[in-house]
Amino acid sequence: MILSMTGFGKAVVSLPGKKITVEIKSLNSKQMDLAARVPSLYREKELELRSIVAKALVRGKADLCIYVESTDCAAPASLNVPVLEAYKKQVVEACKELDIPYPADWYSVLLRFPDTMHSDTSATVDEEEYSALLSAVEAACVALTDYRAAEGVKLEAFFKDRIEAISSLLAEVPRYEGERIERIRARIADGLQKVAAADYDASRLEQEMIFYIEKLDVNEEKQRLAQHLAYFMETLEAREPGQGKKLGFISQEMGREINTLGSKSNHAEMQKLVVRMKDQLEQIKEQVLNVM
Repeated sequence: MILSMTGFGKAVVSLPGKKITVEIKSLNSKQMDLAARVPSLYREKELELRSIVAKALVRGKADLCIYVESTDCAAPASLNVPVLEAYKKQVVEACKELDIPYPADWYSVLLRFPDTMHSDTSATVDEEEYSALLSAVEAACVALTDYRAAEGVKLEAFFKDRIEAISSLLAEVPRYEGERIERIRARIADGLQKVAAADYDASRLEQEMIFYIEKLDVNEEKQRLAQHLAYFMETLEAREPGQGKKLGFISQEMGREINTLGSKSNHAEMQKLVVRMKDQLEQIKEQVLNVM
């Protein structure tokens, strides 16, 4: 079982007079990298909220966003115009610097920033509201984990297809090995015949040819690559998630064996197999970065 580091989770809780929406999204990262956008009302609880999210997600570049929406029509709330002006100024400067167009709908953009609404009600959080907030954050984490698990199923199928493809290509290598050795032997013998009046020790030549051919032997590379493929599958099917780094290390070892196989092949068809193996392995390496 593997989990993807890509995911999205959302939870909504309703309280008397307000609605709290929690959204968490995550992408791949080597460590836990969490950015939080928390309304000032809950700022003193931010560290605890961060701790909950970090513990649930383990790894990944994550964004935690909490929105509070008033549902009490009679609530004395108004737009915080100075804050809106400050945000608009920053957006205008950013658009100029990045050479991008201004937002088509300023209202929807500006009102998503924190503290754009000013309320005359007491800015305190009671235990009931805080408990509801924690429940929403935990529910969003669960939803994101479920999303990661679903993506993990797709990744697992992807990896299995690529590993099977490399295994199939590896199984084709022996078909060319005998022909390859004979070609090498014939090429050396042909080269000696072209040397005029060459005087050489036939037994020493045979020893050197055996030594040279042994250097080009790929049995060890085939065995090690097969072992790495099996270990990759074993790690992939581990019950506990968190195999991303290990799968990355195994894919590096697979790459070393495939490269050595290619450098020793001295055969066009074998080199074609190696190129196809590399293509499958590069796809594995790219997606392994998304595994938690």
